[in-house]
Amino acid sequence: MVCFRLFPVPGSGLVLVCLVLGAVQSYALELNLTDSEKATCLYAKWQMNFTVRYETTNKTYKTVTISDRGTVTYNGSICGDDQNGPKIAVQFGPGFSWIANFTKAASTYSIDSISFSYNTGDNTTFPDAEDKGILTVDELLAIKIPLNDLFRCNSLSTLEKNDVVQHYWDVLVQAFVQNGTVSTNEFLCDKDKTSTVAPTVHTTVPSPTTTPTPKEKPEAGTYSVNNGNDTCLLATMGLQLNITQDKVASVININPNTTHSTGSCRSHTALLRLNSSTIKYLDFVFAVKNENRFYLKEVNISMYLVNGSVFSIANNNLSYWDAPLGSSYMCNKEQTVSVSGAFQINTFDLRVQPFNVTQGKYSTAEECSADSDLNFLIPVAVGVALGFLIIVVFISYMIGRRKSRTGYQSV
Repeated sequence: MVCFRLFPVPGSGLVLVCLVLGAVQSYALELNLTDSEKATCLYAKWQMNFTVRYETTNKTYKTVTISDRGTVTYNGSICGDDQNGPKIAVQFGPGFSWIANFTKAASTYSIDSISFSYNTGDNTTFPDAEDKGILTVDELLAIKIPLNDLFRCNSLSTLEKNDVVQHYWDVLVQAFVQNGTVSTNEFLCDKDKTSTVAPTVHTTVPSPTTTPTPKEKPEAGTYSVNNGNDTCLLATMGLQLNITQDKVASVININPNTTHSTGSCRSHTALLRLNSSTIKYLDFVFAVKNENRFYLKEVNISMYLVNGSVFSIANNNLSYWDAPLGSSYMCNKEQTVSVSGAFQINTFDLRVQPFNVTQGKYSTAEECSADSDLNFLIPVAVGVALGFLIIVVFISYMIGRRKSRTGYQSV
């Protein structure tokens, strides 16, 4: 843990900030805000990270996770007064900031709103962003907490808006601290009330990779994307996710009955986005190549696992499901899309058409090699060739034997 020295914040006294640096790709922050009399007025300890999806200059989409941003400042954090409520203000990197506002009622206080700003002009984080500038996402929360209670939420909380996913966990916060002493009475969030959540413990001790229990074939779902009143993308597939995180492997079948689809269609790119209660987004990005074929170019995923951890992976350099424009791609046999060493997708009963859909129906399909009838001809041809070879050998043997007998008779 790295602790920064006490330093003054205008109108708020002193701030003690500790930044925990570790293997977790997120902010682990602890803030103890004091008033002019050096009494604690606001206490907070929490972890968070952000995932932003943005459009690139070549009209494709990328996803970036914003985690460790180096030097952090807290200018603008205040205890609150008669005019303004308490506020936590965090700044990190060039043009990145996060603000949490609090309000007070007769017997409660509220986490009123959260604001996150990010800078697509930062070439380190967004080197190829189409639009440059600072964008802000505001979320109204209105989480009410009894006065003089410490709010706790170990469970993962996720906010998603405008292609930004915010993740929070291991949250402890108390605004309007009474008599400078943080309360020992805890008010739990709803998720912590309904389940026992153990704090996340990260260790560097190596552990063997567990082998996931094989799962049955997933049910195939049909997904579509509309452009106005017309269907512009069709996909039918059973999806099975293979995830390895912290040396623990798991297999997850996607249930199409609880999965929703959105997306977009453009002349040279198309996006199918799937989401559910556990999957924040699973993106399939298609592109056109050589003006006459399409293929799966990119897969991005952000989801949380059963242990509350967040799993995020992106790869925009894939080449799967290649077929001519104006047709669909079909593969009934099991296929594997290898997104990374830690994430693969098994597909079953796959058919997809991301471009040139007419009347909401699939066009003629180009089959994968595994489905092609030619595969059945190979063993047949081998069998015929072997049979022919046996016949030739047998005939040659019989002819040789007859000649041998004839020779003996002449003598």
